[in-house]
Amino acid sequence: MVDHRTATATATRPWTSAPLARREVDLDAIRHNVRALAARCAPAELMVVVKANGYSHGAPEVAAAALEAGATRLGVATLAEATELRDAGVTAPVLAWLAGPGSPYADALARGIEVAAYSCAQLGEIAEAARASGRTAIVHLKAETGMWRGGAADEWPALVALAHDHEATGLVSVLGVWSHLACADEVGHPENDDQRDRFLQAVEIAEAAGLRPRLRHLANSAGTLTRPDLHFDMVRCGLATYGVNPLSGQDSPVALRPALTVRATVTHVKEAPAGAGVSYGHTYRTAAATRLALVPIGYADGIPVLSGRTARVGLHGTSVPIAGRVCMDQLVLDVGDLPVRPGDQVTLLGPGDDGEPTAAQWAALSG
Repeated sequence: MVDHRTATATATRPWTSAPLARREVDLDAIRHNVRALAARCAPAELMVVVKANGYSHGAPEVAAAALEAGATRLGVATLAEATELRDAGVTAPVLAWLAGPGSPYADALARGIEVAAYSCAQLGEIAEAARASGRTAIVHLKAETGMWRGGAADEWPALVALAHDHEATGLVSVLGVWSHLACADEVGHPENDDQRDRFLQAVEIAEAAGLRPRLRHLANSAGTLTRPDLHFDMVRCGLATYGVNPLSGQDSPVALRPALTVRATVTHVKEAPAGAGVSYGHTYRTAAATRLALVPIGYADGIPVLSGRTARVGLHGTSVPIAGRVCMDQLVLDVGDLPVRPGDQVTLLGPGDDGEPTAAQWAALSG
């Protein structure tokens, strides 16, 4: 059962009756972060991004907590992710921004899902789905401003003109014009100003074509925290929602609380002599007689294979090293003379309270 504070799920082998590894999600931390972000971006609206199962925190649970705390809209990558939110009872506005030719737009429109268009061909498919279903498609048009990922570049004038034509027939309603920042984590990067200027030009072109988008949105988490001039009508926050500082080389200007903790259970402990080679390739050798603890979580669960060279995890409030290469479903700890026994809990990811690495520290270890 999930209470109002914490969501818990297995991190590995979810068919086991007593999970040996699990993730714990602090929904109160999510609420705290969302309140801080909503205050930071006001009066702009806050869209919380819950793609990839809410960054592995649980999309429906995060969505509910975020909406309670002040988010007004939700963002996901795919139509399937948006559909899962609707199936879970989420009724708030949801934008899905990644779809390919032949995507089930009619089903998405029937569920009240907002969609994105990057090209005239894509907008044509959306309009045809609207015609077939007898519904108006709520669309966000994406302009290329410097990320060079999704978004219309030279086709932008034709795209906004076509959107205006479809608005005249009632097939489409353009709610948003948007783009995405490439370098916002580097606060002083000149590309941030350049993207702002290109975005404003794209908005001007859209308005000159007769569109009146209510939501202009460009800022991600980093832009939300550091660039009020990029907030416009709405911001989209992913990483910061989950308590991860998105900025490179500087602290977040607001206090963020990490929401995710990953724990596993020690299943075996044994004595090892000095010089014992541990795990594949014997890349780790014990410096002295010690005790080794087996933990049933590995690279299949997302632990980097090479992290055994330098990574440490939390155990009994202290930091202990991973001994040797991480295996597919298990790893070994060199616990020295710590009083460890099977059944003890190891913390592999969290806020650092148990000696475990944070998400930022894992990122650094992984390059």
